[in-house]
Amino acid sequence: MKNLFQNDMRDSLQESQQQLKSFAKWIVFSIIAGFVVGSIGTIFHFCLSWVTKLRGNNPWIVCFLPIGGLLIVGGYHLLHNEKDSGTNLVISSIHSGDELPLRMAPSIFFSTLVTHMLGGSAGREGAALQLGGSIGNAIGKVFRFDEKDRHIMTMCGMSAAFSALFGTPMAAAVFSMEVVSVGVMYYAALVPCVIAALVAHAIAAYFGAEAEIFLLQSLPEFTVGSAVKVSVLAVLCAFVSVLFCILLHQAAHLYQKFFVNPYIRIFVGGCIVVVLTFLVGDQTYNGSGIDLVGHCMNGEVRPEMFLLKMLFTAATLGAGYKGGEIVPSFCIGGTFGCLFGVLTGFSPSLCTAVGMAAVFCGVTNSPITSLLISFELFGYAGMPYFLLAVSLSYMMSGYHGLYHTQKIMYSKFKTDFINKKVS
Repeated sequence: MKNLFQNDMRDSLQESQQQLKSFAKWIVFSIIAGFVVGSIGTIFHFCLSWVTKLRGNNPWIVCFLPIGGLLIVGGYHLLHNEKDSGTNLVISSIHSGDELPLRMAPSIFFSTLVTHMLGGSAGREGAALQLGGSIGNAIGKVFRFDEKDRHIMTMCGMSAAFSALFGTPMAAAVFSMEVVSVGVMYYAALVPCVIAALVAHAIAAYFGAEAEIFLLQSLPEFTVGSAVKVSVLAVLCAFVSVLFCILLHQAAHLYQKFFVNPYIRIFVGGCIVVVLTFLVGDQTYNGSGIDLVGHCMNGEVRPEMFLLKMLFTAATLGAGYKGGEIVPSFCIGGTFGCLFGVLTGFSPSLCTAVGMAAVFCGVTNSPITSLLISFELFGYAGMPYFLLAVSLSYMMSGYHGLYHTQKIMYSKFKTDFINKKVS
């Protein structure tokens, strides 16, 4: 009996020592990842702001978007990144072990700047995930981590870059663990992702990279009537998110079908965006579109806004321009939500926020992240509305999503293990 007790104590002591070593290891390396990726993400933030301002002061520069597309394809060819599938590759590197090269970082950095400077309709968070994921994975390789620990470093980098660029550390910490496999959270990465996100956010804040914060103009009392209205909006946003995903995927398919050569494909895509810009008459739908959200918070919206932003984004990203889909999804959700609010007379400001959260959830299949990012962008006062909208959008959006390599591990309707890719 005494020997048994001693053996248990020895095993417990060894286990505690192992846990302390693991804890110390991840504290150190998550700080490193947060510092490195946060610094690069902050530089990326200011570069994006500069090129966006440059385009705003020189609107004629959008005419050079097709030429910029040729430079993007040429740059990827020069770095042997022709088969780079962007965020899809980052996600598959975590659950499938696909190789994630470091050269992905400079490629996405400069190609996203070119896309934004010349008026392509794209976001920045998709680029952040690729930038952070590839750098995090490279740090793991430098220190000779095994494959599973490199996956955690990849998630660390994703969280750090997302946090630095968007200023939402809570959502950033959870997103990289949630987006890979729907229904399964990689909790082993929780502490590293949280620390990396907080460190990156601190660096960005220190250098003055301002977070996007939107103030709700009015917040109706949460009643049965208001809950019903928000529920209807959430279901409609789920359908909008499905439409956006289908449009993006079909645009890419059609571009590849009719223009096999990537140089011709991106040149034609650039010409289409330029023509659309001239038809619209301004550059409202070029770039990320985050300014549209600010207008929507004040109840300023036109009925066609969400559809045109979808069209511009599909024409841009489907052709091969680089950036991301997340901020455009915010813009689409915000404009659709504001339109709903104006038509129903129910707080356009709140409907804008709810629309953003619901569409983001629908396209990423990440309900917890959607809820957290709602709190960080709009405050906690609207919690019951966000909670209701996110949950409904998650269910009603089905198995569609932005990222083909994302896996739905558990059914959205039953407690069944299904393990299927998004459609």
